[in-house]
Amino acid sequence: MSEADEQTRTAEQIEADIERTRRELADTVEALAEKTDVKAQAKAKANEAKENVSEKADHAAGVLKTDRRAQVLIGLGGAVAIVLLVRRVRS
Repeated sequence: MSEADEQTRTAEQIEADIERTRRELADTVEALAEKTDVKAQAKAKANEAKENVSEKADHAAGVLKTDRRAQVLIGLGGAVAIVLLVRRVRS
C-alpha cells in the first residue's frame, strides 16, 4: 500500500487486518505445535499401521473363507510340513 492509502484506511479496516493477522498467527502456532508433538505423531502412525494390518488380515480371512482352492492348498501344505517334521524327528 502506498502512504496515501495507509492514511485513508478506516479504523474498521485496520481492525479487520489485525484480526486476520491474529488468525494467521494462531494457525501458524497450531501447525508448529502439531509438528513438534512427536508422541502424537508416533501414536497416529501406530494407529495407521494397526488399521492397515487389520484390513489386510480381514481381506486374507475373507479370501480363505471363500476360496476353496486356497483352503485345499493350505491343508496340503500343512500336511506336507507335518510329514517332513515327523521324518526329521524319526531320523
